[in-house]
Amino acid sequence: MTRPAAPTALLDWQDGQPLSRRFGDVYFSRDSGLEETRHVFLAGNALEARWARLAPRDRFVVGETGFGTGLNFLCAWQLWARAAPPDARLHFVSVERYPLPAAELRRALDLWPELAACSVELLRQWTDFPPGWHRLAFAHGRVQLTLVIGDVRAALPRLDAAADAWFLDGFAPAKNPDMWCPEVLAEVARCSRPGATCATYTVAGEVRRGLEAAGFGVDRAPGFGRKREMLRGALRAPRGGGWSAPWFARPPRDAADRHALVVGGGLAGAATASSLAARGWTVDLVERGPTLAAEASGNPQAVLYARLSPHGTALGELCAAGLQYTRGLIDRLPLEPHRDFDACGVLQLAHDAAEAERHERLAALGLPQSVLRRLDRTESSTLAGVALPTGGLLLPRAGWAHPPALCRVLGAHPAVRVRVGCETVRLRRLAQGWEAIDDAGRIIRARAVVICGAGASAGFAETRWLPLRRIRGQLTLVPATPASSALHTVLSGDGYAAPARAGRHGVGATHKFHDASTALAASEHAENLARLARLAPALYGALGGALLDPARLDGWAGVRCSTPDYLPLIGPLADAAAFALAYAPLARDATLRPDTPSPWLDGLYANTAHGSRGLVTAPLAGEIVAAYLDGEPAPLPRSVMEAVHPSRFPLRGLIRRRGGRTVAT
Repeated sequence: MTRPAAPTALLDWQDGQPLSRRFGDVYFSRDSGLEETRHVFLAGNALEARWARLAPRDRFVVGETGFGTGLNFLCAWQLWARAAPPDARLHFVSVERYPLPAAELRRALDLWPELAACSVELLRQWTDFPPGWHRLAFAHGRVQLTLVIGDVRAALPRLDAAADAWFLDGFAPAKNPDMWCPEVLAEVARCSRPGATCATYTVAGEVRRGLEAAGFGVDRAPGFGRKREMLRGALRAPRGGGWSAPWFARPPRDAADRHALVVGGGLAGAATASSLAARGWTVDLVERGPTLAAEASGNPQAVLYARLSPHGTALGELCAAGLQYTRGLIDRLPLEPHRDFDACGVLQLAHDAAEAERHERLAALGLPQSVLRRLDRTESSTLAGVALPTGGLLLPRAGWAHPPALCRVLGAHPAVRVRVGCETVRLRRLAQGWEAIDDAGRIIRARAVVICGAGASAGFAETRWLPLRRIRGQLTLVPATPASSALHTVLSGDGYAAPARAGRHGVGATHKFHDASTALAASEHAENLARLARLAPALYGALGGALLDPARLDGWAGVRCSTPDYLPLIGPLADAAAFALAYAPLARDATLRPDTPSPWLDGLYANTAHGSRGLVTAPLAGEIVAAYLDGEPAPLPRSVMEAVHPSRFPLRGLIRRRGGRTVAT
């Protein structure tokens, strides 16, 4: 089913302040929006005192219904910087159906110059967000914003978070009743820790009754400005949320020991190490090759783009969120433009009838122009700088990157110790944590181990059940010519071609199953050139066309790793044999809903099998692993977290092996 695009907010400005045309209501108090936020949401949740009591490296989660102008977020961030320990982390999770266009947001934030130190950072990362989950980092990672664009009634049931405090800040219940309905308030309670607080400017009876029915104890307090009263509350006894699959539950956390071992120094490993180090973990990043990115992540010119889906699939949501996250990460890192990355956009050409039909369905979603633009043949040719046979879809925020540079920068965090030429051959479970033995007999002990070794990830006794598939890929590097240098954007379709990097165009890439060779093959160069000739005949001719000799061309080959369903493996690992025993009844009746806790291999995680999409999915996967280990809000919806969870495979195997019916998870 096609998902509708998220329309942006429609504003009128009255006396210099924004008014929602859709709801006929103000975004904040006409007396003082800043002071209203501080009184209702910050003081109403007693945040200054609570944050002052936090322990070092602690974290606090604020949930919000209605991001609006971002005023509440910025005020919370400002108070956090002043009151919380310097190494504590604030996670702010906000749901917004109608995000403000960048120009309107800037105009609103100009009203509060005292917030400029924070608002400048928000504006720098603000774009026309498409529907979905978006993870933004501020203050060197000390403040995280998970911005969910969508209807709160659909978004909250998919939220994987446990908030310590809630800002209930939708438009007035009489004007926007959907945001205050009992179902929404019940989800607020579900996404809360025991004792979580909430505050809101409204004292409407239906809101008070809805909060009480959800398990909050609620009382009235003095309001702000013209409002005599407001509501504040604390979660006493949340209403039961029903059954949830134990094999997708979060394992228990050990907050005391924060030393991790990451096995594999490609994109997944470097991103995981960086995400953990940013949260105060000490990380050993171990790579068997002579350098980071020695294997599949060694691609000299990888394309950063997502093949978006008009159907709202888990893979589509993962890739869409991953593209936004990786692009934001690249913008924050000290990378060299045109050598390490180029945000030149990716033009997906309609190379056949099926692709043209897919383009029509995607264009019908009405996504923001900064996310997706449909171009005809003339527009596509003008944009690309070379004549093209068809039109296509432009992803303006996409482009290409040099993964070895990205891995090097991610691994350069002072809390990350990089060990190259060191192959981990065995793991041993300890009473608290793990012990890893390398090929020289050296031992590394850590509380957590994250396996990021692509095809080698199944090389341990604990991970042999992982269903990994090796896929060889070869990239052809074609010397640029004066005519080919006119190419300004990546061309993608059946194969791809990128603008020149270091005087050579990356043209690729092949897919060879069950082939682990990394030797260059002239026959695969020929395949890549044949695809280019079909994709962009003019560019093929500009590069030399039939005069190109595949046997004389340079290139790069690596072995990717994927799974049978082409989704990566991200999350905690269970003991496969104990899993089969614990859930054996499902083989007879897959509709059962067992409560048996999953037999986790405590502290053992995977971030692997990203296939050809690693540049898009691996960095965000590092955030997913960190969210598990630090008990943070997930950067993706629950359904997507479950779709990439390693436990999906032993569950499927158990059911299918004995003919069970499909289980609802």
